[in-house]
Amino acid sequence: MSKKSNTSKRYTAEFKKDAVELVRSSGRTVAEVARELGVSTEGLRGWVKQAKVDRGEGPAGVLTTAEREELVRLRRKVREQEQTIEVLGKATAFFAQQKTK
Repeated sequence: MSKKSNTSKRYTAEFKKDAVELVRSSGRTVAEVARELGVSTEGLRGWVKQAKVDRGEGPAGVLTTAEREELVRLRRKVREQEQTIEVLGKATAFFAQQKTK
């Protein structure tokens, strides 16, 4: 398992997947595995919970990782389109004003 930079406390998807699999297959508690890997218990517990959701074992209405990523992508796209519309509106107003002069 390879972990990203220790200082950023961000872990690769592979590290998270491996950590979750270790919890599932080892019979040890989340706290034991977290201590062994040097990650926070709550962080690992969240990864385990999200993995259950991603496998379709979570509560109804909770977003999978793929759905969350899509939501972020779509929100970013909406923001970009809103900015484009705003710029086009300003350009239209500017050129309309120039035409009347």
